This record gives sequence, structure tokens and C-alpha cells, in this order.
Amino acid sequence: MKNDNTSLHELGVTELARQLRERKVSALEAAGHFLARARAHAQLGAFLDIDEDVTLAQARAADQALASGSKATLLGVPMAHKDIFVTKDFVSTAGSKMLAGYRSPFDATVVARLAAQGVVTLGKLNCDEFAMGSANENSAFGKVCNPWDQSRTPGGSSGGSAAAVAAGLVPAATGTDTGGSIRQPASFCGVTGIKPTYGRASRYGMVAFASSLDQAGPLAHSAEDCALLLSALCGPDLDRDSTSLDVPAEDFTRCLADPVAGLKIGVPQEFFGEGLAPDVRSAVDAALKEYEKLGATLVPISLPRTELSIPVYYIIAPAEASSNLSRFDGVKFGHRAKDYVDLVDMYKKTRAEGFGDEVKRRIMIGTYVLSHGYYDAYYLQAQKIRRMIADDFAQAFKQCDVIAGPVAPTVAWKLGDMSDDPVANYLADIFTLPASLAGLPGMSIPVGFGAHQMPVGMQLIGNYLQESKLLNVAHRFQQATDWHAKRPQGF
Repeated sequence: MKNDNTSLHELGVTELARQLRERKVSALEAAGHFLARARAHAQLGAFLDIDEDVTLAQARAADQALASGSKATLLGVPMAHKDIFVTKDFVSTAGSKMLAGYRSPFDATVVARLAAQGVVTLGKLNCDEFAMGSANENSAFGKVCNPWDQSRTPGGSSGGSAAAVAAGLVPAATGTDTGGSIRQPASFCGVTGIKPTYGRASRYGMVAFASSLDQAGPLAHSAEDCALLLSALCGPDLDRDSTSLDVPAEDFTRCLADPVAGLKIGVPQEFFGEGLAPDVRSAVDAALKEYEKLGATLVPISLPRTELSIPVYYIIAPAEASSNLSRFDGVKFGHRAKDYVDLVDMYKKTRAEGFGDEVKRRIMIGTYVLSHGYYDAYYLQAQKIRRMIADDFAQAFKQCDVIAGPVAPTVAWKLGDMSDDPVANYLADIFTLPASLAGLPGMSIPVGFGAHQMPVGMQLIGNYLQESKLLNVAHRFQQATDWHAKRPQGF
């Protein structure tokens, strides 16, 4: 690897952190390099807010800490955050006109924990409005383009994060996953992303979409990088997040080198049926064969309620969104309509102006299923089936150690192809929703290319609190292959 600072964007987090510790590059040089790349590739639409003065000040502080011998694991490493996390030094909009220009008085716990390990913040990344979407076309501030083909979607809702990592605008980024919003864009953009067990990462300071589903996680080039980042951002936050697990922080890098010989990989028959594109299946099948070469055993399993995950999710998530988004009424913060005659009129006009179409659609669905006469028929039934979906996984993990399958039925589609068909967008989440509903950890790793030379990701799902095992399984595959090292042309 050249060490002239012109190739810093080719480095992963682990290697960049090492070079910073060894003083082969300064934090100020690294920050300046990535800021220049963000400016040069603004056409991707990945960034929503950049403040060079803030970033460079953080980088100078990191250099001082490096000079003093600080042992912070990510000292000087530049990152950017999905704009669903509030930050005191950058605008926090959640991709919505409702929060245009909003500045938080505090940092989200995930942001604060990464900062405590020395991360230098490059800015805020574009996302679907309030994290609602699978294509990153729902942002009030413009779409994000996939760097592999700028006419195609990067996936959503963490599309800005995945696109920025894939294009080398950042070494890594934070994302959130409610129904697949880390795993699907990671797959579409050819990067690695992991959603930990629900409750592993604090939700404090994350603008809420669906509180029983939202979970933070990192996107980077490799499982090794994700393990390092996840170790920094996870841990209990019981005083500020009622959904936080009382589980100690963990070093997720500790098991990376463990052999996978004897590993049992569950292959759900429901993930390989009608609707899965042949090119995606071919790439995933080839990856599974690679695991067999590494000594793993493939075990056929069944997740019989997979198809039910779509209606269940699109009842529960909108219901929770309807409740969470009721706070955006123009009274205390955020957008407020200019012309109104009374309080009720202000509420109506503010929300009509501030929310986009997809957010309004989900609020209306959620309000409907929670309304008198429909709660028992829809919401309560959905919660019962959610428990059954979790039970399916419990049975499956009696037969295997991890579960593998596709992330999405197809490669990234053209921007605009599904904008008039929200149901088609919803159906594309069929493979990611079950793990989210069960609260299980899941990740996407690059395993090849499909139609139009677009990346294909494979999903790995683990049992509760088994992130270290997932990362180990992903890392060993990445040691044997180089799909995660591929970069889009022109970046």
C-alpha cells in the first residue's frame, strides 16, 4: 500500500487506525483527505451536512491525543453518521423537512461513544425520511445514488451511509436498521454492515421510527472493521434508554480468527424459493460452497412464517411510527406552518407541509391499526405472529449455529423504478424483516456481483447476543475471498 496519503480512502478502519497510531499519517491529514473526497463526489447526494471547521478541530485534538500516547481504539479515524442520530455540532434532520436546520443540544449515545474512542466526525449522511424507505428516495433533501451505477438506488434507509463507504468518502459510517436498513443498503453497495441484537446499542438520541425495532450498527468495508466499531458503540445505557440491554460492553474482535470448521450453517428453504433472482441465488450459492470448503456444514432448515413477516412488520412499524411522530406538531421544535387560524389548523398544516408522502402513508396506516375496533384485529394479531416468527428462529437454532441466505431478492434497481409502487418496495424487505421482528443480530457481507455488474450481499443471522460468532463467520469468508475489497470505478 502506498503511503503518500493519496490512497487513504483505500484503507479500512483497522489499518487506518494502525497507521494513525504509528504516526504514518496524521488525523488532520486523514480528515482533510476525506473532506476533499466528499466535496469531489457531492453528486452522489450522500452528505447532508459538513462543517469543516468542526471536523478539523476534532482532528487536531486527536493528533494531540496521539502525541500524548492515548490508547483510544479509533483515535483520529474519520467517520460520518446517519442523519437519524442527533449531534450537537451538526444539523440533525432525519432526512425530513420537519427538522430542517434543527440542532440538537446533545449527542446521541452512539455518537458520544464513538467520539470517546477518538472518532473524528466528517458530517451527517443522507437517509430516507425518518428512516422510512428501501431506496433512499424519500429524503426531503434529495436522493442518494449508488456509486456502482449512479442511475441505481443505494438501498435504504441507510443509503447515504452505504454509498459513502462504498465510494471511499468515509472509511465507515453509522446506520440504523428497523427492517433491514443496514443490511439491504450494505448489500446493494457492496460493503459490510451489521445490526446487533435489539437493545445492544443505545437508542438514546436516535430519532425514533419504530421503537421496538430500531437498532444502530456500523457499515464498513470488512467484518474486522465492523467488529472494532461495534465494540465501541455497544453497551448498556440503562439510565437513558429503557430498551437497552443490561449486557456488558464486549470486544467483538476477540473471536475473529476462530476456525469455522464444524460450523453448522442453516439454509432456510423459504429464502430460496420463487421471487429470488437467479443472479442473486448464484452468488449466494457460491458463497455457501466457499463455506463448505472452509469446513462448515450446510443444514436445510425452515422458517415457515417468513411470508407473514411483511404484513406483520407493516402493521407494527407504522403503528409505532404513528405514536412516535405525534410529537412533531410545530409546537416546541421543528417546522411550523406560517399561516394558520387556530391550534388545530396549525397542527394540520405543519404536519401536511413537514412530512413527505411515505411518512404520511405510514402514519395513516399506523393510526388506523391502532384505532378503536381495529387494534385487536390487526395490531394485537400482528404481535402474536411476531412471537411465532421468533419461535421459528428458536427452533432453527437448535439445528444450526448461524443462518445464511440472500439479503434482498434482486440487485439494486433503477432510481424511480418503485417510487410509484410502495408495496413493491415493501416486498423487497422479505428476507431482512424476520430477523428484525425477532430482535436477532444480522449482517450483510459482499459475495459477488449479479445483473448489470451490481453487488450482491449474503445475509448472516445469529442467535441472540452472538455478534462475535457472526463477525467470526464473516471474517473467515473475507479472508478466503476478496469481494469486500472491490471498489466501484471512478472512486
